[in-house]
This record gives sequence, structure tokens and C-alpha cells, in this order.
Amino acid sequence: MLDDEDAADLVTREVFAQVWENPEAYDPKQGSMRSWVARLTHRQSVQRLRRAVASSYAAEHGEDAAPDPEELERRVRSATAAARADYIVSSMPAPLRQALELAYVHRRDYRQTAADLGVTEDEARRRLRLGLQLLSTANARPLEGASPPGYGRAR
Repeated sequence: MLDDEDAADLVTREVFAQVWENPEAYDPKQGSMRSWVARLTHRQSVQRLRRAVASSYAAEHGEDAAPDPEELERRVRSATAAARADYIVSSMPAPLRQALELAYVHRRDYRQTAADLGVTEDEARRRLRLGLQLLSTANARPLEGASPPGYGRAR
């Protein structure tokens, strides 16, 4: 989401410090500890991203200038969706990822994808459909308290 390894490292340390200093803030009724830490990390990343955008805008347009709140929100949402899409693609099963890569990166149709993968055309279409369904969730706003993809269900 931050597109900067140092910033991501700093966010990770800040979140773990927050968890260490305030363990009582965790409420098991709100979901698993993993989903709680993921929410904290997401919030911290969004705050850092907003500060970075505001700071770069001020450097570009003068210290007293503030970015348009709607533009700032659009950038944050775009970065969040891109991070989710990256996570979804990197964590999806290899057969789905391979089918999507052949179809979209190498510009193969489903018949060529099936031939390249050595599967039936129906199987290639199924893999492409499932992969696209997974990717379509990248723009969806997660429900409050919901676990990120791949982290099980909130309890």
C-alpha cells in the first residue's frame, strides 16, 4: 500500500509497539487478533499515506497549500485497492495466477491459455473466471471487523 519498504517497516514497528503498549485494546468479540492487527496496520498505513500526500502537495504548491480532501481520499483508495490487488494476486493459487498471467500479460485467449497450460478449455475458462472474481474484490470496501483476504473469518 505504501510502496516504500522503509515506510512499511516503520508502520509494522509502530503497530507492534501499539499492540505491546495497549494489549487491553484487543476485544475478542470484534474478531480474531490477526484481523485486529491487520486493521491497526491498515489504519496506520492510511494515515501515513495521507500525511505523505499532504506533505508532497505542500512541497509542490507551497507550505500553506492543502490538497483537496476528495483528491486525497481518491489517492488513498487507489493505493489501498492496488495493495489489495497485489496481495490477492500473490496469494491466489498458482493455477489461477498462471491462467491470468497468460491471458492478460501474454494476451492469450482462453483457448491458447488452455493449450499452454495443458488443460481443457472449460478448465481454462473456470480458472480465468475464478481469478477475475478474486481480483474484483480488490475494489470492494472491507467490512469493519472483517479479516483481510486469506486470514479466515472474524469471530
